[in-house]
Amino acid sequence: MTATWEPTTPGVLRLPSGRFIRGRGLRRPLPPGPQPTFALYLLGHRPPPVAWENRWIRWPDFWLPSDRAATADALREAWARAEAERVEIACAGGQGRTGTALACLAVLDGVPRQRAVAYVREHYARRAVETPWQRHYVSRFQ
Repeated sequence: MTATWEPTTPGVLRLPSGRFIRGRGLRRPLPPGPQPTFALYLLGHRPPPVAWENRWIRWPDFWLPSDRAATADALREAWARAEAERVEIACAGGQGRTGTALACLAVLDGVPRQRAVAYVREHYARRAVETPWQRHYVSRFQ
């Protein structure tokens, strides 16, 4: 049995493969409905404890991840788990780092790198991926 997000869940991005991933900002309260089964938190500091399995990637606001190899590994894990689990990607505001990670997941899902930011802005949040270096990171993500 799978435990994925419903297409109508707020903040959920549907990837071309049919995987659903919820993006959100941790400054806002946890949305109603089912909890994630796995989360990837993109913050400059350790996130508060949660009841579900999670990974933390040190990623300062408006910048890039501190460890790019660990980040790529964590993004690949999130993408793979989204096939059958409720995966959440979150940073403080839910736009820049979260949008960048979602665009990288879109690349893993087959969206061309040069279209990934536009895909996330169209299907998740129009202000996703906030800085030029975040856009550049997506354009080079493999």
